[in-house]
This record gives sequence, structure tokens and C-alpha cells, in this order.
Amino acid sequence: MDVRSKAAWLSVASNITLMTGKLIIGLMIGSVSVISEAIHSANDLLASCIAVYAVKSSAKPPDKEHPYGHGKIENISGTIEALLIFGAAGLIISEAIKKILHGGEMIEPGWGMVIMGISALLNIIVSQYLLKVGKEQHSVALEADGIHLRTDVYTSVGVFVGLLLIKITGYQIIDPIAAILVALLIIKAAYDLTQKAFLPLMDIAADEETLEMVTAILDEYRESIIEYHDLRSRRAGRDIHIDLHMVVKPEMSIQEAHDLCDIIETRIKKEIVYSTVLIHVEPADMMKA
Repeated sequence: MDVRSKAAWLSVASNITLMTGKLIIGLMIGSVSVISEAIHSANDLLASCIAVYAVKSSAKPPDKEHPYGHGKIENISGTIEALLIFGAAGLIISEAIKKILHGGEMIEPGWGMVIMGISALLNIIVSQYLLKVGKEQHSVALEADGIHLRTDVYTSVGVFVGLLLIKITGYQIIDPIAAILVALLIIKAAYDLTQKAFLPLMDIAADEETLEMVTAILDEYRESIIEYHDLRSRRAGRDIHIDLHMVVKPEMSIQEAHDLCDIIETRIKKEIVYSTVLIHVEPADMMKA
């Protein structure tokens, strides 16, 4: 099992643990904010399972039906996660409003504070690991899952503070209000995740830093290249597809131009991991046409 798969399965295990603990204690003490966190963790569990599938599927090599690989499945996974987060937020707000309108007493919040503290600590550890592996492996699915769990840290702390205030003041209405605040934080995280995961499905270009690396490498071969143009790029999960037109000196043979392209493509692939490079060579006299 590779490092990406291990990270994805770690997320699944932590979410099962937290979802079970939050649901049991939330029902035991009658807290809508703790139950909302259980719903959030159930949502995270489903998202983590999607991430496991996405990581496994995106690693498949190109085939006849997918000649450019399977990288975009990670973006699809991240987009689905974002939609799930929006859905969870809506459910939490609905349950909180019901409790505000109809009331409902809550038992001693102590156990709720315990599970929220454990949740925040565990999610800090797991989300940090997922974000680290996701960044190192250029995995959109793992980064999305890490962002997803990072929101749980903030929401768990928010619910913990709400339960603490209930313990101090005795005001039960703080519980549904805390749940609504949790939901608003979740919506913000879902929006950010949508931006990150969905835009590459529209063949968004690589970032400026990546493109600057490409042009810097091309500029190193100015003695052999007259000029280059039509530099394009697009992202598909962790993969980056780059293509360009390169004008070479007229005296250069086909073999020499081919060898030069191989050298430049190898350099770019070395500097930009998971990149695929295609160079179209043009002779100098085509510039006059």
C-alpha cells in the first residue's frame, strides 16, 4: 500500500471512531451541537471513502478510453466532498432551528466537552498528515480530505466552547446557536473546497510559478531556440499537461531537433513532478509564412 492509500485509510479509521463517539454522547446528553458534529463526522467518513477510491483510481496508468490518465477523478472526488459538506451544513442548521423553536433540555454537558476535545486533537493530527501527504504527492483528493477534517477542528472547538458556556451559565439556547455557527464554518470550507476541486475540471491552467519554471528552462536553451509560443497547460488531479510550439534554427536537422525536445521535456518533467510535456517543433522559415 502506497503512502497516499495509507493516508486515505487513516482518515477513514479516525472518522469511524469520532462519528461513533459523538453520536453516542450526543444522544446521551441530548445536545444538538454534538449530534451535528456526529453528522459532520459521518459526512467526513463518506468523503474519506470517496478519497480512498479516488486515490486508488487516479493512480491507474493511461488506457485506451483514458489516454490522458485518470487524474481528474481526484477533482471529481473533491467536488463531491464539497457538495456533501454543503448538505451536512443544511441538515445541522435545520436541526438547530427546530431546537430553538421547540426547546429541549440537555443533560450535563461534561461528556460532550470530553468528546469534542478528543475530536479536535485527533483531527489536528490526521488533517495535518493528510495535508502534508497531499501536498507532497500532489493529491487533490487527500488535500480536500485534509481541508475537510481541518474544518472539524474549528467546529469541535466551537462546540466545546458552547458546551462550556452552557455549563457555566445554564443557558440551553447556546447549544443550537453553537450548532448554527458550526454550520456556517462548514459552508465556508465547502466553498473554498469547491474552488480548489471544481475549477481544474474546466481545464484550468497551472499556476504562475509552474509556468515560470517552464519558461526559465526554455530560456536556458536560447542558443538553439529562436523562440517559443503557444505555451499551454492544464491540470488533471495531480497531473499537469504542458504543450508548446518551439521554433528552432533552420540548419538544425530533424534528429537534432528531436534530441533537443527530449532534453527539454526531461528537464521540465524533473522540475515539475507528474507533468506531461509535448513540444511541437517549427522551422524558422515558418515564421515568415
